[in-house]
This record gives sequence, C-alpha cells and structure tokens, in this order.
Amino acid sequence: MPAFGLTGLLEWFLVIVSNDLEVRVGARTLLTAPGQHLRVHPGDRIGLVGRNGAGKTTTMRILAGETQPFSGKISSAGEIGYLPQDSREGNIEQTARDRVLSARGLDALRSSLERQQEIMETTSDDRQRDSAILKYSRLEEQYSSLGGYEADSEAAQICDNLGLPERILDQRLNTLSGGQRRRVELAQILFAATNGSGKSQTTLLLDEPTNHLDADSITWLRGFLSKHEGGLIMISHDVELLNAVCNKVWFLDAVRAEADVYNMSFAKYKDARALDEARRRRERSNAEKKASSLKKQAAHLGAKATKAAAAKQMLARADRMMGSLDAVRVDDRVAAISFPDPAPCGKTPLFAKGLTKMYGSLEVFAGVDLAIDKGSRVVVLGYNGAGKTTLLKLLAGVERTDGEGGLVSGHGLKIGYFAQEHDTIDPDKSVWQNTISACPDAAEQELRSLLGAFMFSGEQLQQPAGTLSGGEKTRLALAALVSSRANVLLLDEPTNNLDPMSREQVLDALRTYTGAVVLVTHDPGAVKALEPDRVIVLPDGDEDLWSDEYMEIVELA
Repeated sequence: MPAFGLTGLLEWFLVIVSNDLEVRVGARTLLTAPGQHLRVHPGDRIGLVGRNGAGKTTTMRILAGETQPFSGKISSAGEIGYLPQDSREGNIEQTARDRVLSARGLDALRSSLERQQEIMETTSDDRQRDSAILKYSRLEEQYSSLGGYEADSEAAQICDNLGLPERILDQRLNTLSGGQRRRVELAQILFAATNGSGKSQTTLLLDEPTNHLDADSITWLRGFLSKHEGGLIMISHDVELLNAVCNKVWFLDAVRAEADVYNMSFAKYKDARALDEARRRRERSNAEKKASSLKKQAAHLGAKATKAAAAKQMLARADRMMGSLDAVRVDDRVAAISFPDPAPCGKTPLFAKGLTKMYGSLEVFAGVDLAIDKGSRVVVLGYNGAGKTTLLKLLAGVERTDGEGGLVSGHGLKIGYFAQEHDTIDPDKSVWQNTISACPDAAEQELRSLLGAFMFSGEQLQQPAGTLSGGEKTRLALAALVSSRANVLLLDEPTNNLDPMSREQVLDALRTYTGAVVLVTHDPGAVKALEPDRVIVLPDGDEDLWSDEYMEIVELA
C-alpha cells in the first residue's frame, strides 16, 4: 500500500464516494452534493431519510450504478448488493433456491451437476456415461471448493429467517406471491454478502427492506444488519430498524435540495437536526431584523441625492446578508388524502363464490366464499404466501379464478383497487398520462386540482411514473382511487413506502370512508383505523366476526 497521510488513508478505505453530485428529475433539482460530500466507509450503516419525493430512491439508484446523475459521478469499490423498492427478477422460471444460489454462481453449477447425473443414470452408451462421470467429478470438485454443500444449507437458513420455508424454495418464482418474490431477492443479496455470520465487505444498498416481512423476520434482519461489517445504506420508514442499525444518517432536505450528513445514531440525529433547524431559524430571524434596519436606513438616505450611492450599498449588503443564509425548513407539505364518496349501490355490491387459485399443481386456496355488503369492513389475514394479494386480484378482476367459482356484481358496483406492487401504474407513461388513463371521464382542471392535492404539479406531471419513489407511486395510485367514486375499495398494503405524515393521512381516510373496504395489511395501525367488522383467514377461507384477538395475528404478521 502506498504511503498516505490520515486523509489519504481514510480515502483508501472508501467503498462509495460522490464527486460534485447533482441529482435531477426533469427540471427539478433533488440534490446537490459538492465535492466528496457523501462518503461510505466499511462499517458505515447509513440511514437515508427525508420526506416522500425528496429523492431518496433516485439517489439510491445512482449510488447503485443503476442510473446516471445529472452531473458529477459516483466512485465505488468492491461488491454492491442492491435491493430496489420495485424488485425485478430475471428468469422467473427458475426456482427460488436457484435464484438465491445464483448470488455466488452456484445455481449454474448445480444445474450442470444434475444434467450429468441424469446422463449417467439414463444413458446406455458407455462412452457417454464415462464422459458424464468425468464431467460430474470436475463439476463436483468445483462446487465443493466453492462451499456449495454448506452454502445450500446457509441459503436455506437465510430464507427461513425471512419467512421462506423449505417447501417454497423448490417452487418457480412465477408461482410465488409478490411478497415472496421480494423476500427471495432480499435473501439472494444477503446470501451474496455473508458467510453466515454477517461479516462481509459487500456494500448493501437496501430500499425499504422490511416490506412484506413479518415481525419475526424484521427482528432477525435487524440483528443481521447490525452485525454487517461492510457498508450499508438503507431507506426505511421503520423507525425501530433505523434506531437499532444505523450509526450515520444522510438527511435529504427537499427544501434546500441538499444532504445533511450526521455522524451519529438515528436517535441522536433527530435531536441534532432539531437543533440545526432551530439555529437556522434564529439566524434568519436575526438577519431579517438587521436587513430590515439596513433597508430603512437606505430608504431614508435614498431621499437625498448626495446619499444615493450609500443607500445602494446598504441595500446590496442587506441582500447579501439574506442570500448567505441557509434556507429555513418549512413544515413538510402533506398530500390531502381522502377516499371518494361512494356511488350508490345495492345491499350486496359484490359476491364471490368458490374462488380458487392454482399455480400448476400447487393450490394456493380453494372454495373461498365472500359477500361484500354495502359499507362492510373486512380484513384478510394469513401467513405470507397464503394468497392474500391473489384474493384481492381475483376480486378486482385482474386475475381469473380457477375452477367453476366466480364473481357476481351487485347493483351499482364500482370497484377501486389499490395494488401493492403498483401494478395499476404504467411506468413508461407520465404522471399526467397515468391519471388520464385512470380517470378518462374527468375534466382536465379537475384532474390538475386532484394531482395538486396529492403534491404533483408543474414539471412533475410530465415525469415518467417509473422514476417515482415508492411513496410517490403510492400517492399517484391513491389519487386515481379518489376520483373513482368507488363503493368497494380493495386495498393491498396502502401504507407501504409512506412517510409518517402521509401514512396518517391514509389512516384518517380509512376512518372516514363510508363505502365497503377489503383490506390486506401488515400495519396494525391500518386495521385499527378501519375498525373491521369481519375477517377472512387464508388459505382456508374461514370467515369470522372481528375480535381483538385477531389483532395479535396482524402484529405478528
């Protein structure tokens, strides 16, 4: 290693560093970070925080090398494991086990071993059998040297800790639920980054890693990340996770389009940031008083022709004084979220009979009956993979039931469907185009007002929906829902990816909505806000009156 001073030695160990970074979406500047403002060393566990729309997800994509900044560059060293908010798997025909093992290239070796073994067992050609034996021996030696046999067990253990039992691992990805597939992606990244102890030099970039995890899995992940010795940057609205894991915080200030770096735990950061804001307000108040005094003196002097130059200097000084101050953070804007006034309907607007879903020979659930009465409030419960999201898709008509069951639409039925994975949003269309598609009968000014209430305006209306953050996509999907006048809302994890203030808006909307709701959620606060009268438990499809005993299932799920 070459000789370095202290600064050079620290830079030698950098795993990610920004250089005069500027992040934009369209004409909107999200972040300016001059010099090497954002730096990640091994052992840094950084919470990337800020309100929805501040640029967290966009910045994370740039740090991961998935997209380029408007200007500047990112330098990185070593392996990076990136979990995007909207995970996109490659080959969905491969098994969950192979997807995880692919992190170390072991899936291809396993496949080759199995192919040679099949030849050995089925061929009657001696030469072909001898060739297969030779190839199998070489592949087996390579597989063993890479720790393949131990790794298989290790991968299965990580999967189990993330709520993916052994029976799931040999299923193809296209037979799994969206939540299960996302957990497979997380397992693959963690498997690549560890030898089983959490010790690794891989830098993890995780965008909302607790989405779709139950309470036990979140607890395990918290411990895993706390021991991770490589770099870590994490976006999360889980305050307990940030408190337990992070030893640094990057706060993206949407007002100043800057990043404040706090070299401290998340709990201490909150107090430090409050002090910073108080200081800025103090400085601005004092400067405003001084500037006001200067302007009054300038006005007085300016009345005299001989003092005009002095007055001009005073005005310039006042402007410089105000221009040199940090922007004072104003209260964050919050989307005005309220669900629609439901259209008139009959006593039972939606009835489902014998709903069944199969993936090949795998039965997810069968024979589920459900009557959605006017104004009823139903929670769907079940372990991850029990078919909760699939049931909502069947009720929404997005997927068809297998077998002879089906849906009966009652008088006046109008369904509003909120998809967990934002499937109702076309990522290639702009915010405005998505809204028009969802609300073709609405007037243009009505849609602009609606989007403005959900904090979309100006240049952002032309922004491709695929570049929005998870929280912004949630707001866009909810905006379309509001205009629908639906009398049956099918809501699949409507509070995912939302900052605390936006989440409270959704909960208030749930409390006041008078139509029928079928809710799938891991958020106990959402269930309390709904005040359900019934519960459906999958995969058996058992229906029961709601009682507080079921809240324990929600909290554990």
